[in-house]
Amino acid sequence: MATSDPQLELIARAGEVAERSSDGHRHTVGAAVRTADGQIYVGTNVYHYTGGPCAELVALGAARAATVAAVTMVVAVGDEGRGVIAPCGRCRQIIADLHPGCTVIVPTPSGTVTRAVEELLPHHP
Repeated sequence: MATSDPQLELIARAGEVAERSSDGHRHTVGAAVRTADGQIYVGTNVYHYTGGPCAELVALGAARAATVAAVTMVVAVGDEGRGVIAPCGRCRQIIADLHPGCTVIVPTPSGTVTRAVEELLPHHP
């Protein structure tokens, strides 16, 4: 599915967070999620040499803390103009487990598209 205006809004919000949070050398990522009630929640990854949560998980946590509405769409955007990036395997699995059927905006060579999170998992039927 091609990118629509609501998806562009989500991408823009994630990009704003990535750029605002960036310190220029730590692989900063911003994420935005839309819930079934239309609200948008954002998050950024928390970089530390011992590891840390991905931006998608921080945004999911923000949504969970604020509402009980299901998450319907997720996007992650890299800082320094890297654009939309696909979620890592761990994030894909968590999104699928907590929000089955959720769509994820992902990059392709011809632009961004949405996919059901299950389609991004290796053993999806």
